[in-house]
Amino acid sequence: MSDDPDDYLDIDLKNASQQQTESLWDTVKTIAIAVIIAIVMRTFAYEPFSIPSGSMIPTLLVGDYLFVSKLSYGYSRHSMPFSLPLVPGDRVLFEAPERGDVAVFKLPSDGKTDYIKRIIGLPGDTVQVKGGVLHINGQAVERKKIGEFVYQDTQGVYHNAMRYQETLPNGKVHEILEESDSYPRADNTLVFTVPQDHYFAMGDNRDNSSDSRFNVGFIPRENLVGRAGVIFFSNDGPFLAFWSWPWTLRFSRFFNSVD
Repeated sequence: MSDDPDDYLDIDLKNASQQQTESLWDTVKTIAIAVIIAIVMRTFAYEPFSIPSGSMIPTLLVGDYLFVSKLSYGYSRHSMPFSLPLVPGDRVLFEAPERGDVAVFKLPSDGKTDYIKRIIGLPGDTVQVKGGVLHINGQAVERKKIGEFVYQDTQGVYHNAMRYQETLPNGKVHEILEESDSYPRADNTLVFTVPQDHYFAMGDNRDNSSDSRFNVGFIPRENLVGRAGVIFFSNDGPFLAFWSWPWTLRFSRFFNSVD
């Protein structure tokens, strides 16, 4: 072996370079594995969503961030990233939604826009609103007034509404808002008959929701994305304005289940 110090220096440099290459490759592999795991989890298990509008007040507020379970209803092409047509038929491993579920779905008219509403009507049901009171299969749904509710919409306008506790035919209890029982289109509707393999959804903020009563229409089961699960973050302000979080974070909503 050579006694030249330069030879030892060359060996040390080669070893250092090899170690750096191996370390970089290990880092790349770790990142790639993490990305693959995240994509698999997002596609097949849970996907995060944020609430941009007040149509589900008081259940969900603007600025709530929640996980949606894709395990709940099985999988369709809308479970895939970019709604890639990789699932045979309209759904696989299908589990039907229950009345009262808060569900995310793709808007039927474009198959792209995410909406979140409460499932009110199941296949074969008739749904009608009369005088602000929900009727399912010809029977008025029980509701009980529990107080007033004031909120500010995304345009900065304050709304005064009555808060009700509504009990669906399967016993599911949730809260709704009504500003009036006489809004022309929202509170007095035609009778809707839900087609087979479709669902009827409404927002809990009944007088301020674009839902199956209006332009959304019936929701094909293929368009279901998942059921709302847990709120993991809630902020009453711009998400990126982290310097304001001490005053805008709604800690009391963290890790609340969506009912």
